[in-house]
Amino acid sequence: MYADRIKSLPPYLFAEIDGIKRKARERGVDVIDLSVGDPDIPTPEHIVREMCEAVKRPANHQYPSYEGKIEFREAVAEWYRDLFGVDLDPSTEILTLIGSKEGLAHAPLAFVNPGDRVLVPDPAYTVYGTAVMFAGGIPESMPLLKKNSFLPDIRSIRARLEQDPNWRPRLIFLNYPNNPTGAVAGLDFFRELVDLAREYGILVMHDNPYSEIYFDGRPPSILQVPGAKDVAVEFHSLSKTYNMTGWRIGMVSGSSRIIEGIGRVKSNIDSGNFGAVQDAGIAALRSPPEIVDGLRSVYRERIGILYSALCDIGLELSKPNATFYLWAWTGGDSREYAKMLLERTGIVVTPGVGFGEHGEGYIRLSVTQPTERIEMAAERLRNL
Repeated sequence: MYADRIKSLPPYLFAEIDGIKRKARERGVDVIDLSVGDPDIPTPEHIVREMCEAVKRPANHQYPSYEGKIEFREAVAEWYRDLFGVDLDPSTEILTLIGSKEGLAHAPLAFVNPGDRVLVPDPAYTVYGTAVMFAGGIPESMPLLKKNSFLPDIRSIRARLEQDPNWRPRLIFLNYPNNPTGAVAGLDFFRELVDLAREYGILVMHDNPYSEIYFDGRPPSILQVPGAKDVAVEFHSLSKTYNMTGWRIGMVSGSSRIIEGIGRVKSNIDSGNFGAVQDAGIAALRSPPEIVDGLRSVYRERIGILYSALCDIGLELSKPNATFYLWAWTGGDSREYAKMLLERTGIVVTPGVGFGEHGEGYIRLSVTQPTERIEMAAERLRNL
């Protein structure tokens, strides 16, 4: 009945977790859900107000353009210039997305032919690999190991390229600040990657939705590297920065050639964003700095609470410098550990193996629950 491409896909990790949570609640368990990174804090009021006004504008009731309003793309360009010192042409180097997931899923359709190899980080957000498979490509694991600070080993990739002229990955996906590990990449790493990509004609897809959820200096954008726009684009979303996960608005910026390719796929598969959501997105991008500063402060406190509890029960982990995730080493079967936590504490976490083979032995915990629930989770953990 199903196409082969569907048969080959693993179950979507978070859909599976939703089923586990539902069954636990049906049994009467007071579930504390630390499995999904969905901000619990409401969207800032000034963004909601703009949305309410924008819905009334007749121009927003018609089909939106596929590339997004030029006013939204101009706001994205201002945002990049103010935060990262990166200059972007709103007309050719920015494309509006219905959330970054949409763009990530469409990108391989534009550039990957059946049988092409694509380097995908492991552990990682599962959409990278499934998007490659939908395009007929072959996702090839790029291990993120603790000994390498959860960064890909660029030197080993270079060595393989030099030794095997028949091995040429078409794309590289990566994501820093990183989900699920919380690792951060510096400009030196991005320079090395861009140099490699330019030398061997590899396209780089950098997923960067957590750039503003940091605790020790803003992590860089890959687009800050000279020459990056020759080979790279960066996906971003308003979901995490402005608590807009349900609004579904994001953008991809960088290489005009890559932007054009993604746009050609997008225009044939879906539509543009609702105009009112784009107007609200403009308000978000022009938010006063204290809006996001306050959010970071809340996440910093919650991470500190949960980090201490995890250390107290003997798990190995580092306090993250970015994202709202904790990546803790259990030393055993991650699914079994997650099952034990649910049964004994009512806490739902994400087993690391769900993010890939190299995630086995870890669990991921998100702090996107009210602080009092995080405190309750910490108490339950200490009572294990």
